[in-house]
Amino acid sequence: MSACQLSVVIRVADFISDPDASRSVRIPSGPQTKPLKKGFFIGTLQTSISHLPSPILHLPLLISKANLLWIEIYLYTMLKIGVLGVGHLGKFHLNNWKEIAGAELVGFYDPNDDQAAAVEASHGLKRYPDPASLIQACDAVDIVAPTDHHFHLCEEAIRAGKHVFVEKPITETPEQARTLVKLAQESGIKFQVGHVERFNPAFTAVKDLGLQPLFIEVHRLAQFNPRGTEVSVILDLMIHDIDIILSLVKSDVRAISASGVAVLTDTPDIANARIEFHNGCVANLTSSRISMKKMRKMRLFQKDAYIGIDFLEKKAELIQMDNGSDPNAFTFEIPTHQGNKTIAIRNPSVQDHNAIREELIAFKHSIEQNTRPVVNEMDGLLALDVAHRILERIEQNGINP
Repeated sequence: MSACQLSVVIRVADFISDPDASRSVRIPSGPQTKPLKKGFFIGTLQTSISHLPSPILHLPLLISKANLLWIEIYLYTMLKIGVLGVGHLGKFHLNNWKEIAGAELVGFYDPNDDQAAAVEASHGLKRYPDPASLIQACDAVDIVAPTDHHFHLCEEAIRAGKHVFVEKPITETPEQARTLVKLAQESGIKFQVGHVERFNPAFTAVKDLGLQPLFIEVHRLAQFNPRGTEVSVILDLMIHDIDIILSLVKSDVRAISASGVAVLTDTPDIANARIEFHNGCVANLTSSRISMKKMRKMRLFQKDAYIGIDFLEKKAELIQMDNGSDPNAFTFEIPTHQGNKTIAIRNPSVQDHNAIREELIAFKHSIEQNTRPVVNEMDGLLALDVAHRILERIEQNGINP
């Protein structure tokens, strides 16, 4: 980040005046003097700043005999971001980057002239003539291009020493992904894959509850949309759940069985997969992009609890043996051969937030704080590898590949 722009943030706060202290600094009077207001400022434009570092300077300023303000000055770097691909999802990324403090959108690249002209007009951003020139102009790239462009764009950015955020799947093939993993780890750049469901409010509400599932049931159903059909439903939809499951089950995959059917496209539009892990956990996944209704639900069963996650409605449910830890839980008794058991049902608090913005903020923080991204290049490779093993099983079964 040696090329990052340095910016000064000033926070103005009330200060209880002390007559002696108030003489330390005075604001010069004159026609150019403007009253200071409470809030956060970059220059005079930005009005909302979050995640500030410690202030580098405290300054008491006397506005009038009865009005003393306390000024805190912060110094931080602006991360220059370039977006490669401004289609349907790319526009969401643009809008979110514009609202993230400490990020500067330097521009975008998109080969579609009409699409690019619309973004230039609506967002006031520079369109770069090619990926190489945009990559050179920024500190990090956000790749929201079709999957068949992921590998060469990621490779070019990594070789230029730029940090990379790339939408899922990481690449078309596991071989390509392995190459990127090697390049990323050798270069020391930060690499994050856009498995956005890791940041879904319903999942973040339960992910730290000590989940140790032994059986997982997933249904991810969507209505048909031509967008994204350049890949199979496994790489389009199921890979979200594959990534979530691999993050929860700390065990290697032992066996995979799968079946699928191509209905409206040349690749499977509906598929079911069974993943068995060495620790005994079994995951059953069903994905469809030709359904009449939408559904994105995951059910986790473990020795002491059932956890339901509704990614679509952003709700979570926890059912377990009552241990008295939550007096607000709904409880009831059921008879068993060991006597009555008390069951507690509660809904973990789900804090609604923009999952795309959260994943982009996490990417930015990993660069600034030199930490491993939440969904790193190895996570992207592992999810893609399992997805391709599912596709191989479908092909072996003689169903449409």
